[in-house]
Amino acid sequence: MSSTNESSTAPSATSAQSARERHVSDFTVLTQQVQAVGLMRRRYGYYWSKLVGLVVAGLLLTVGFVLIGDTWWQLLTAVVLAGLLVQISFLGHDAAHRQIFVSGRWNHWVSLVVSNLFAGIGLGWWQRKHNKHHATPNKIDGDPDIAPGIVAFTAQAAEARKTRLTRSLTGWQAWFFFPLLLLEGLNLHFQGMRRLLVRGEVKHRGVELVFLTVRLTGFVALVFYVLSPGKALAFIGVELAVYGLYLGVTFAVNHVGMPIVPADAKIDFLRRQVLMSRNIAGRRWLDTAMGGLNYQIEHHLFPSMARPNLRKVAPLIREYCDQLGVHYTETSLSRACREVAVYINRVGRGGIDVWACPLVTQYRT
Repeated sequence: MSSTNESSTAPSATSAQSARERHVSDFTVLTQQVQAVGLMRRRYGYYWSKLVGLVVAGLLLTVGFVLIGDTWWQLLTAVVLAGLLVQISFLGHDAAHRQIFVSGRWNHWVSLVVSNLFAGIGLGWWQRKHNKHHATPNKIDGDPDIAPGIVAFTAQAAEARKTRLTRSLTGWQAWFFFPLLLLEGLNLHFQGMRRLLVRGEVKHRGVELVFLTVRLTGFVALVFYVLSPGKALAFIGVELAVYGLYLGVTFAVNHVGMPIVPADAKIDFLRRQVLMSRNIAGRRWLDTAMGGLNYQIEHHLFPSMARPNLRKVAPLIREYCDQLGVHYTETSLSRACREVAVYINRVGRGGIDVWACPLVTQYRT
């Protein structure tokens, strides 16, 4: 009797194991194809032009700001500055992912300077959070981007609201989600500095603290030196609001509204990155406007790939996913924003549960 039971269970165990191995090998095959066409090469010319160009643009904008002087027209300068700082933040993001140089040390120091000294974002705080997101996108108890906060991104977070007021606000959260992004710039500055002032390991804490202090205090001092107090406050407010909204929308459309993965699910790397990410279709100008993050699937599969190669590798990855039967999501920016709003609204009103499909069931622990 025991031998019969063993023989009946052995094939299913073998089958499950072979399925796991096959799914792991899927990404290995894709990696070999990408490397064979040379799309993991560094793009030094592209990135050096970006680094020099953004620094020069920043210096010219600063000179123009001083020369224009104390006028309400400077609010337009604030909008331009916000856009420039977002582009600088994208460059810091690329360096943190080691997209620019072969040397990890070079990438790290460029990211330190660009993120802390230029953009005013604490690299130690942001990189730790962002690495966790890349490892477990849209996974409950894994991805910090969907952790409980002001906005509930999961049914569990919505159900955890304890007071009648918070439950009521969650039901309408789709209406204030995008306006809340106007405060994201202020939040990024605050979280970066806060991380440096509390206990915990931060590489190059002293360097980051000096860079952030110089950037934030220097910016405020310059604005108040050129503008009268009322105009200075308005300038800072507009710059922070536009910066936060621009950067917030760019990141929100990549994953919000895509499947939420249960905490106990184990999914192979390729499916984990593809199924939980959304690409934004558009022309080349969109690649610049979104810092290449419109190719979110490709970026999550190959985070160290140089930004200009993402557009080139996208058709190969799309075709490969079609061959495997793995759903590859791509949509327009306007539709992605609508999907984000609809999803957040449904979560707030209790109409969303974690993703349930045979693949997730198969890989549950």
